[in-house]
Amino acid sequence: MVNCGALGVLARTFTYKRRVVGWACSDSPDSKLTVSALQMAYESRGRPCGVMFHSDQGCHYTSKRFRQQLWRYQMKQSMSRRGNCWDNSPMERFFRSYKTEWMPETYYLSYREAEQDIAAYMRYYNHQRGHSYNDYLSPATAENVA
Repeated sequence: MVNCGALGVLARTFTYKRRVVGWACSDSPDSKLTVSALQMAYESRGRPCGVMFHSDQGCHYTSKRFRQQLWRYQMKQSMSRRGNCWDNSPMERFFRSYKTEWMPETYYLSYREAEQDIAAYMRYYNHQRGHSYNDYLSPATAENVA
């Protein structure tokens, strides 16, 4: 939370080694936010073609704007069935870790402070924080070893 209002954060992981490959912040959680995170993920992975994007059935992922962006990137969309949260567990775990390990108990003083702190956590999570899925290697290290 930001002292002046709510902050929406969206992150996407590359499930293979749990690396966060795209994320975005916004004071309005809408399809612009999801498209921004998708763009970062697409660019950070070298503009891959034919990959699958998996999400829940939230309205941001079913919006015309988001689906058009997937089409432009030649990505296939996959969605879980309603009420099936298990396939989204890596993201749920990521946000739990952020909230319990990093996010301050008090408010961020500004949107800018929150965004900078979240960026610092993304770097920490990808490059320093060990992950049990990766035999306690960071996601970036686990990718380099594989």
